[in-house]
Amino acid sequence: MLPRLLETYVDLHANPELSFQETRTAALVSDRLSALGFTVHTGIGGTGVVGVLDAGPGPCVLLRADMDALPVTEETGLSYASTARGTTADGIESGLMHACGHDVHVTALLGAAELLAHGRSGWSGTLVVVFQPAEELGRGAQAMIDDGLYELVPLPDIVLGQHVAPYPAGWLGLHGGPAFAGTDTFDIRLVGRGGHGSRPETTVDPVVMAASTVMRLQTIVSREVAATEAAVLTVGALHAGTKDNIIPVEAYLGVNVRTFDKAVRARVVAAVERIVRGEVAAAGAPLPPRITVVESFPPVVNDPQETDRTRALLAAHFGAERVIDPGPVSGSEDVSVFATAAGAPIVYWLLGGWDPDAFLAAERAGTLDQDIPSNHSPRFAPVPHPTLEVGVEALVVAAMAYLGSPADDGVASLTA
Repeated sequence: MLPRLLETYVDLHANPELSFQETRTAALVSDRLSALGFTVHTGIGGTGVVGVLDAGPGPCVLLRADMDALPVTEETGLSYASTARGTTADGIESGLMHACGHDVHVTALLGAAELLAHGRSGWSGTLVVVFQPAEELGRGAQAMIDDGLYELVPLPDIVLGQHVAPYPAGWLGLHGGPAFAGTDTFDIRLVGRGGHGSRPETTVDPVVMAASTVMRLQTIVSREVAATEAAVLTVGALHAGTKDNIIPVEAYLGVNVRTFDKAVRARVVAAVERIVRGEVAAAGAPLPPRITVVESFPPVVNDPQETDRTRALLAAHFGAERVIDPGPVSGSEDVSVFATAAGAPIVYWLLGGWDPDAFLAAERAGTLDQDIPSNHSPRFAPVPHPTLEVGVEALVVAAMAYLGSPADDGVASLTA
């Protein structure tokens, strides 16, 4: 399978598609699943694709991959680097790139689906493979649920999946309990009173208001979150003005919050609103701020018991030295929506994708942050091998832990 998997991966990498625009990817996935004998449902939640393979009585296992790319111009120098361009829902034109490795996810799940389909005489139960749109917006999983996913497919007994990460290829990382942070993103509009740059006394300057707000927001994590708790707050966007001698009317902030705990989340979100409103009041602004929630989804909380079970099986297959506990990850994922909606446990792990020699050299030199690009970097470039084969095998090993055996008529249990 490896030559075909590599061909698929290269094709997907070179042809990325933005969130809710994954029509080409969805068509490729649908065709592959149909050829393997899956019952295929398309257009779920926009561009989502689901395949169902029934192999008799037994548990239902859901494997998930996300399909969307990012508005990032690729700088990897790969021979199959993306040269595609597109326009975001906000009307911003940009280069497009699979800078978060979703091309790896799709390819690995297609490979796992093929192995499990060809080996269906060796297991009993129902396999559901979900190819989700718009993970990068945090809305794709919920869109599929809202569009009736679980009216089309059985409720899963377990949700499994993986995310490629800048760890050595061949490594896997699992953490029980809170594994990925929840996220909240806000668009904030600050309204001042514009005027001439030479007469600031006649204005309420939204640039100064925004600058004060940005600095004050930094105190939330440093002064309102305990050292034993965890939170990240980032102001990733600030837009204001058109010319140096014009004080504009408005300024815009884009604020992102990551948390693992509900109480911490509530406290941080409340602090964001309090500080924004306080700075606006202090500036004497003519209008209150407009604070819009752009996205919000919960943390991924791996079931501890099922994580331990899956870790033991992966360690037995790949070697214990290649299966690590990375601890909680501050990145966010909406995969848990599938588990929550079904009332099922979830196990979601990291899949190493970086050249092992380069990673270990950077680790020895103490230059991991500089030399090993993270997800969302324009230089993010997983090595196809052994990333793809390990990704396929990890999904199959994990799925087979839950699918029943024909020898016992498909009777299996998550607590077996």
